[in-house]
Amino acid sequence: MANPVPASLAAPGSAAAAPLSPAQAPPLSGFAARDTALLALAARLRAVGTDGFDPAWYPIPDDALAATDNAAWRSTLAAATDAVLTDLLLGRGRFVGGRPDIRRDAAAHPLAPWREALATGADPAAVMERVALLPPEAAALRTALAEARAVAARGPFPAIPTDGPGTIEPGSSDAARIPILRRRLALEDPALADLPSTDSAIYDQPLVDAVKRWQAREGFEADGRIGRITLAALNQPAETRINQLRVNLDMRRGLVASETERRIEVNLPHQRLRLLEGNRETLAMNVVVGRPDRATPLMRVRMTAVQFNPSWGVPERNARDDLLPRFRRDPAGMQARGFRLYQVVGGERTEVDPTTLDWSSFTRTNFPYFIRQDAGDANALGRIKFIMPNGEDIYMHDTPDRHLFRRPDRAFSSGCIRLERPMEMLDAALAGTAGWDRARVQRALDSRATAGVTIARSIPVALLYTTAVVQDGRVSMRQDIYGLDRSYMRAMEAGDPRQRVAARNASR
Repeated sequence: MANPVPASLAAPGSAAAAPLSPAQAPPLSGFAARDTALLALAARLRAVGTDGFDPAWYPIPDDALAATDNAAWRSTLAAATDAVLTDLLLGRGRFVGGRPDIRRDAAAHPLAPWREALATGADPAAVMERVALLPPEAAALRTALAEARAVAARGPFPAIPTDGPGTIEPGSSDAARIPILRRRLALEDPALADLPSTDSAIYDQPLVDAVKRWQAREGFEADGRIGRITLAALNQPAETRINQLRVNLDMRRGLVASETERRIEVNLPHQRLRLLEGNRETLAMNVVVGRPDRATPLMRVRMTAVQFNPSWGVPERNARDDLLPRFRRDPAGMQARGFRLYQVVGGERTEVDPTTLDWSSFTRTNFPYFIRQDAGDANALGRIKFIMPNGEDIYMHDTPDRHLFRRPDRAFSSGCIRLERPMEMLDAALAGTAGWDRARVQRALDSRATAGVTIARSIPVALLYTTAVVQDGRVSMRQDIYGLDRSYMRAMEAGDPRQRVAARNASR
């Protein structure tokens, strides 16, 4: 990913972010609460699964120790309490690297007041619950996590065979896969589960309807057709959804205060763009983002300029992987679509007629040309390009492939972001830029000449990765298309590196 800035809350050793390890003498060992209240606190710590944590990550003492060695029990409980408090307040995955989209601020979430409340309060378990619910969307995500665990408790998802004929079409018959598909969806679809049990091999209408509901919920095209991508998603274990929710809950902890200036946010898994003024959404649209093998990088940049009628200097990877096969099939057709071929001879760029070449002699590793596409209606960038300088050469742009925006799954690009409504984005970008209105924009487009304008007020742009979005109290999930939730989960399981070092030292 681009710009791998660590998302840690503070540098290792910072008192603001450092939890107390079990090897230390914790200041909370002087709990003012009675043992009954502390037993309730210990029970709350064992229930951190509701918060997306694993109780095994923390040194929670057995309740029996309270009777045999009360001082040791209190001391150990204090260390466990402080470790859980730190993770709930600041994020368990606060040491994840390469996530410039996650910005945390330890100073804005000080530990000291909560440590004091836990040490002196009559109900430390209630204090811990208040900390757990501090992120604005924590309650909805915890509810969704509980629901996902309830689905998983009904039994493991049966694996649907992937070696059958291609796409499973509504009305078709498949004795090997349809009965398993029915059992799989019945585990999480109450309407299907309430129907009379059947092992029918027919992909009948009730099952088609259940598949459509599942596809709509997962962000796929709800057509009832089960192809390779839908089948792979159906075969993911229930634990995948559980871990995604655990990650999304933790990602919201310890964050910087909400921004107030005008800004653009693009959520890559949901393939949606929003223009925000404070918390108010002023523009929203579908976007096309990078496919998994050409992921759009996470970054924070600024939109600074707009280009009309852009030409496209085709990146080397696109030229070799995407365009070379098309030139082999129809060099004249590619030329008609505005693609020009160049090579450097004697230090000078020279255009080459693609219809004169033996295309069968070129391979991905032997292609000495570079390609440019002229501006025009067929240009891959469309008629408008939004420039936001960065080291990855990522930008937003129009596209002639308008049909893609009707699809729920829109991870099709080579990394750049295609806009569903570029003219509305243009209006927003040029707001306040003297002399520019729709009439002048139209003249610039109609000229067919490549031209640009610097916008008066550059706009912050954040390319974000959040697979769980909360709207009106409901959680909407999308696939972990780039595997970043899985990476974050591994960081959560590893925990605070300083605690690991302290634990190893204490065991020697």
